[in-house]
Amino acid sequence: MNAIRKKRLITLSVIVFILSAVIGLVMYALQQNINLFYSPTQIVMGEAPENTTIRAGGMVVVGSVHRNVDTLDVSFEVTDFKHTVRIQYQGILPDLFREGQGIVAQGKLVNKHTFIASQVLAKHDEKYMPPEITEALKKGSKSTVNNPSITREP
Repeated sequence: MNAIRKKRLITLSVIVFILSAVIGLVMYALQQNINLFYSPTQIVMGEAPENTTIRAGGMVVVGSVHRNVDTLDVSFEVTDFKHTVRIQYQGILPDLFREGQGIVAQGKLVNKHTFIASQVLAKHDEKYMPPEITEALKKGSKSTVNNPSITREP
């Protein structure tokens, strides 16, 4: 093999190796920062991973909000009109947080019915609803989507 060709082959091999390593590191870093959205039905059916940071959301069930008077602990239920998931949160809820409104919570799933939130986001006006919740609600019961009074199941 010609010396010039050999040098070019070695240079090209080194470039391909370095480029592969960089792409691998970028993919690994991005994988650690992805927070996928799951509806209550997906969580209850076991599609959501446990002990991994995810986003969950739905409509806050009326009558499900329970606050601890001594601490900032709050627990409430969210629904997509098929299944319900309990969310536990420690901190101050957003001003727009209300029962019967759509929310998205970021945190970790403990089991199929309990989600520990590190952050709770509420919608910012009457007309806006996060796209993930809208899509999850469309998959749910369409007859109850237009019903503004979402009540807790007995």
